[in-house]
Amino acid sequence: MIDRASSPGARLHQARPVDTLPAPAPSGRRVCPPVRVKGNRAGLRTTGPALIEQGHWLTVPHCKRVLVVVHTLTFGQRLKEVYCLLERDIRVQVIFTVVPHAFSSGVSRHLERLGITALDWDEARHAEFDLALAAGSRGLHELHAPVVRISHGAGHIKPLTDTSVLEPGEPRWPGMLNPRHLVHEGRVVPTAIAYAHRRDLEELGNSCPKALPFAHVVGDPCVDRITAARPHREHFRRSLGLEPGQGLVVVNSTWGTTSSFGRLVSLLPQLLGQSLVDRYRLALLIHPNVFAGHGDRQVRAWLASCSERGIAIVPPEADWQPLLVAADWIIGDHGSLTAYGSLTEATLLLTQDPEREVAPSSPAALLATVAPVLSPTHPLDVQLEYAAGRRRPDQYRAVAASLSSVPGEFHRRMRSLIYRLLQLGEPALPPDADPLAAPPPLKRWVDSPRAEEWS
Repeated sequence: MIDRASSPGARLHQARPVDTLPAPAPSGRRVCPPVRVKGNRAGLRTTGPALIEQGHWLTVPHCKRVLVVVHTLTFGQRLKEVYCLLERDIRVQVIFTVVPHAFSSGVSRHLERLGITALDWDEARHAEFDLALAAGSRGLHELHAPVVRISHGAGHIKPLTDTSVLEPGEPRWPGMLNPRHLVHEGRVVPTAIAYAHRRDLEELGNSCPKALPFAHVVGDPCVDRITAARPHREHFRRSLGLEPGQGLVVVNSTWGTTSSFGRLVSLLPQLLGQSLVDRYRLALLIHPNVFAGHGDRQVRAWLASCSERGIAIVPPEADWQPLLVAADWIIGDHGSLTAYGSLTEATLLLTQDPEREVAPSSPAALLATVAPVLSPTHPLDVQLEYAAGRRRPDQYRAVAASLSSVPGEFHRRMRSLIYRLLQLGEPALPPDADPLAAPPPLKRWVDSPRAEEWS
């Protein structure tokens, strides 16, 4: 049974007034009307994409239509955990669209690499779907579909950054606890809101009580995948090209001015120290928003000295989870990846005290109470060895437990929720959740930093 704040089924979405929608098609679905373009002698009827026009254009008709709403590369990576539960079902047609966003650069190119051609956002927001999946909030109120909203990180870490929209005294609620990410003009937009932990429901009751009837606890897919992959740690290390006894240091950064990358000038001298490069293998995991915001070429130019010294620059579209599983040390800031590192065998070190940048009840805040903090004035290799020698077996246990209250159940719970909203019986098979793939050699990301995506 899926935990939810109130019983029974999900509410149907509230459509916009009829006069703002295209005319109904014979099938009952609202579609964009055809455009007529005058030629020299006759009018030529043009059509939109087959998935919008439907009718006789489709070979497999009458499917339930699920729209995957992708705002950024990070959101798209998270949504893959959900739409993969549906796309093998012949009764379901999965459709994608890219929403204009400050960090949407590169998203369409990434989807094309996956064999996905996305609908134009303007076409998608005027058509009707049986369900929409999203990991962000922008534009969702414009859709004609019940919306399932999922989180895109480890808990709800960052308080609202755009304080200009807040009323005097209004709290900066983080992530999916913020009413501004859930409510539009007094109406809760999502039909279902998927949370990782039962604690989230308690906090939602304080931040946005009107959203509680639509809240469900489904767990966290990254928690489940990383935990399941831990027995394959040595296989991942061999695949990365690590020699016996060689240590792997994974340095990760979220985005924003208070991130590790935002303070790169102070961190680079330690990473490029001769003793560190000689004795360890290093990999940099930089948040995709950094690449999208500054441009891929510029970010790689800033990191050229790292590549020249043999440090791997992991592409933003690559799967970061095997690297965490394989790591001996994870150096990070208050981003989600550092918190997910608590699930692995790695020793964690923080690049700074994130107290002012994170929500006090988040996994990142809890991690800051138990993980050591790097000193910029001492050799990094000395601090790595000291932290590893002092690490206790249960040091990060509370952090790991805070990531999901139903570990191992994300795919089962999420699929049940989605099929219930689609009014379809679930397939008589376990949910599809492929195990983590072995990563490529680190050398590929040193010699060819723009290496193709792997998954």
